[in-house]
Amino acid sequence: MQEQKTDPALLRYVAFSADPAGGNPAGVVLDATGFDEPAMAATAAEVGFSETAFVVPQDDGTLRIRYFSPRTEVPFCGHATIATAVAYAERHGVGELRLRTKAGLVHVSTDRTPDGRVVATLESVPTRMAPVPEDALAALLDALRWPAADLDPALPPRAAYAGAWHPVIAAGTRERLAALDYDMPALAALMARHDWATVDLVWRETPVVFHARNPFPPGGVVEDPATGAAAAALGGYLRELRLVPLPARVTVHQGYDMGRPSTIEVGIPAQRAGGVTVTGTAVPLPG
Repeated sequence: MQEQKTDPALLRYVAFSADPAGGNPAGVVLDATGFDEPAMAATAAEVGFSETAFVVPQDDGTLRIRYFSPRTEVPFCGHATIATAVAYAERHGVGELRLRTKAGLVHVSTDRTPDGRVVATLESVPTRMAPVPEDALAALLDALRWPAADLDPALPPRAAYAGAWHPVIAAGTRERLAALDYDMPALAALMARHDWATVDLVWRETPVVFHARNPFPPGGVVEDPATGAAAAALGGYLRELRLVPLPARVTVHQGYDMGRPSTIEVGIPAQRAGGVTVTGTAVPLPG
């Protein structure tokens, strides 16, 4: 990672792992009062993580939160939300938080495990799903350099939303998922045209265990090690297509192919109107 200057307002956490060597790093500013948009963008670019979260406490007890990648603002970010909630709980105690994101109001609860770790659970905004147009799918597979024959026919391509849009593309084998070598400029241009945050590439190990990889070229990141927003979108996708018995608890393993193992727990309620939950821990980065 790039050298970073010391800023007492900026915290650095890893989400979806109890080991700082795993998970997805996120920057967190718990009180960004006085930060304007250029300052947020510049801070996120300097930190260089896939996202940095900026929190501004509101008079009604809610927390307004914005998420910036090194290149752009995103409406919602799951791993930075988990990191923010854990950082907040470590300083103010566990409990309930209400986050005002650009995607809508997100409820987050925190609690402590018997060994003292803080675990956070967010409830997504209502999920949605849309078809991926044939020409967009062809361009996506071409950018990924994935033949259509390598996809899992039981998990059809769809665009899924739980605060941000992610096309869900299922590989037929673990080997296909492991072989990620894509055309970054082509994929970035395609994602910009369709307003896709990341591409959620998945392989189904069992009905309730998935492995995922998430290219994130719009944010200037080749691959995200743990993507809570995409995991929530995957939960909505599985519910909408009735691909798991409901209610369901799904585990998503991500980051293993890039040496940053992450575990994301996804709760899928049976009610279509209910938000999908995403659970994980976070730990501070040393130094």
